[in-house]
Amino acid sequence: MSDEERVSKNFIEAEIDKDLSEGVYDTVHTRFPPEPNGYLHIGHAKSIILNYGLAKKYGGKFNMRFDDTNPTKEKTEFVEAIKKDIAWLGADWEDRLFFASDYFDAMYEGAVKLIKKGKAYVSDLTADEIREYRGTLTEPGKKDPGSDRTIEENLQLFEEMKAGKYPDGSKVLRARIDMASPNMNMRDPVIYRVAHMTHHNTGDKWCIYPMYDFAHPIEDAIEGITHSICTLEFEDHRPLYDWVVKELEYKMPPRQIEFAKMYLKNVVTGKRYIKKLVETGVVDGWDDPRLVSIAALRRRGFTPESIRKFVEMSGVSKANSIADYAALEYCIREDLKPSVSRMMAILDPIKLVIDNYPEGQVEMLKAANNLENPELGEREIPFGRELYIEREDFMEEPVKKYFRLFPGNEVRLMYAYFVTATSFEKDENGNITVVHCTYDPETRGGDSPDGRKVKGTIHWVNASTAVPVEVRLYENIIDEEKADAAGSTYDENGDLYLNENSLIKCQAFVEPALKDAKPFDRFQFVRSGFFCVDCKDSKEGAPVFNRIVSLKSSFVLPKA
Repeated sequence: MSDEERVSKNFIEAEIDKDLSEGVYDTVHTRFPPEPNGYLHIGHAKSIILNYGLAKKYGGKFNMRFDDTNPTKEKTEFVEAIKKDIAWLGADWEDRLFFASDYFDAMYEGAVKLIKKGKAYVSDLTADEIREYRGTLTEPGKKDPGSDRTIEENLQLFEEMKAGKYPDGSKVLRARIDMASPNMNMRDPVIYRVAHMTHHNTGDKWCIYPMYDFAHPIEDAIEGITHSICTLEFEDHRPLYDWVVKELEYKMPPRQIEFAKMYLKNVVTGKRYIKKLVETGVVDGWDDPRLVSIAALRRRGFTPESIRKFVEMSGVSKANSIADYAALEYCIREDLKPSVSRMMAILDPIKLVIDNYPEGQVEMLKAANNLENPELGEREIPFGRELYIEREDFMEEPVKKYFRLFPGNEVRLMYAYFVTATSFEKDENGNITVVHCTYDPETRGGDSPDGRKVKGTIHWVNASTAVPVEVRLYENIIDEEKADAAGSTYDENGDLYLNENSLIKCQAFVEPALKDAKPFDRFQFVRSGFFCVDCKDSKEGAPVFNRIVSLKSSFVLPKA
């Protein structure tokens, strides 16, 4: 292996290379194992892309598996949403879709095997008592009275737990490991609990359910997973993971490797908080474009390519770090810039009347769809006597270095003519409603035959053919100033610092070609940003446009 190849590999790939070269495994088999208790967010995208990417890179297999061991919070809605998200990101599990609940029988048999080996026992302690008996980081735990039961007693009690004889919380099955272990996870952890709940997949077949730390290694081992790639919070759980696969005597035990999560500053990823935002109507669902769930990013207009690029930029490491949301915005700008049409839309309109333009006349002008990508071709746009322009493109009394319209100033109308402002009208509140101007018919296309120059170019739409649409402008749902000042996204009561201006709706006018835009169609609106047709609220002939991102970036690409 060359030095260049060695440098380009992350630490997980280096470990996999070592395992393959030493004959520990002869293949690479990974999985993504979400719990279906909510929607996936941007942090999960890193794990999905990493696990799928490793399987593809090494010519191995990738499993999509739901860790559905907790029926109290899981729903079929979440299962379907997660499947959609993962497929959208490009992780193809083919026919390798599994559920932890597929293995409930094997897990039960594994628990029985541990009891027979003297490695598990039934406990009568309550959850609070178990915490008390576990001890502290500086003091060892105390012996559970249930640990003195015979193997026969434990087998009978566990069978009775399975048969539904005991109420929730009355008994648990604990692994017998070491109550004095410096690792709290090894102090006789609970591996089964009683829960009389209907499961979304198995119905009422079971009233006992395995704990995640017991179920997960079994799932991996049964599926032949070689490398169980987890986030850093599972590092302290690895000894228990290894203990389970060893004691259950799997012939090819999987190996757990941990990497750092991807955190974004001042965003909401906690399922508890998102659920509260949904239930209180602050957002219109788990896919509200102000959130960073994968469904929300998709609805807002992000592309899978931009998210994969963002994940790639964030890298794979052992050190926790906080990524800048501006980096994600940079990735979507770079993806869309060369690939979408640049259209004209007026978000805060005032009327522009060209007094010397023939009344009733409408002419068609040619416009490039994307100057950086000639392959996107041209379109025709209607032009007439009355137009809409942005309110900010006219000033009654211009400030210094203002080069757009003001009385007596000449500007270029994009793709059209030179115009000079002559007068304006105001409403009863003093707001400018109409600007009057004259045009030079010799400047069609935006160039002057006499060579005179103008310093300003403004965009417009023809008033008689413009399409009225709703445009939604988004900001971070968290008030970043308050959050930064407090050093947290939450106040002292645990409530989120919400930004009151996170969603602004505009009644805008757009080119007629945009009337038939379909959900997920993306465009650049001149000077306003990149926009996507909303998949939820748009109707045929009445698209709603979500701003994906503005044109300006505060992100500076790090030097290699």
